[in-house]
Amino acid sequence: MIPADLEAMHTLAPVLNSLPGEPVPYYLASGEGLRFEQGGLLWTVIARTRDTGGLFDAAFVLGPRGAEVPFHSFPAHQRSYYVFEGSAQFWLPGESRVLVPGDSVHVPPGTPVAYRMLSHLTRVLCYSAPGGALDELAGKGNAVEHHIYSAGEIGGPVLPDGAVPHDLPKAAASEQWDDTLPSGADAYFLRSRTGDRRGWPDAVNSFLVRGRNTGGRYFAVNTLAAPQPYIIRHFHQRHTENFVCLSGRIWLWVNGEEILLTAGDFLHAPAGTVHSFAVTAHNTQLLGLLTSDIFEPFFDVTGAPTGDHVHTEGLIDPSVVMGGMAANPDLDVVVVGGPPERVRAAGL
Repeated sequence: MIPADLEAMHTLAPVLNSLPGEPVPYYLASGEGLRFEQGGLLWTVIARTRDTGGLFDAAFVLGPRGAEVPFHSFPAHQRSYYVFEGSAQFWLPGESRVLVPGDSVHVPPGTPVAYRMLSHLTRVLCYSAPGGALDELAGKGNAVEHHIYSAGEIGGPVLPDGAVPHDLPKAAASEQWDDTLPSGADAYFLRSRTGDRRGWPDAVNSFLVRGRNTGGRYFAVNTLAAPQPYIIRHFHQRHTENFVCLSGRIWLWVNGEEILLTAGDFLHAPAGTVHSFAVTAHNTQLLGLLTSDIFEPFFDVTGAPTGDHVHTEGLIDPSVVMGGMAANPDLDVVVVGGPPERVRAAGL
């Protein structure tokens, strides 16, 4: 959904620590959102259909060792799972992996998936497009106030609301490296810091999933970066950006407001949101989830292909970024000014 009035979106201050109920900029600190408990798992919904204009929904799933979700599928939804903390075993039909922070699994519509938490306080981010997969859960009246799952015995496995159950055997876990993206919309596992990688000055962008893997619904990129100042202020006319801080410190300038993101914080920036970001801690990691995939070429034309899994400080000439933008005017980037003023009290 593209806002009818992009200029009106420029003026909206982000909603803080609350789901807005309409597609406007908003921020959620780690642990905030709508919380529901099922089968020993605490679901924290951070995006619903009505918050994103129908583009996607998303939730963090937090659980103790042994809590699990049996095989299920969603016929119309592409899903990605990112292990944020702890460890979890995931199953696809005929295969399984033990995943740790930074690892992910990507599931096309109709493909069954199951998972089990292998350590206490395991947290998994689930992103689903288009929106609707979490509507039934988020529409329930049994929301909880607490931010941690209940202590005590774990109940039996519970399917997500609206999911189609599957009775499938669970394969033993494999130790494959899983470091490449498939050529099409197949289910796959991906290990941390692998996938297609592009170097920026003082940063490496790693594609977790590309548009070819999601039917064009979205793509995801992990940015590992050294401290760096704000980039130019800009907005997008045809796509939505979502920022999840995985580690470190990221300042986001959003329609004139400064917001600090630390691990687990989330910010939603619909089309028309004027924004910029700065990194203020070494080895900061940012997960970008972008809907649709129209912006994907930006990272290819502004970065240098690299086989490295981590950044080298001063990896490429900064002119490569600006040169790539100048040579490719159809990247859906509208520059509105230079970088914002220096981050307050951040020492940049």
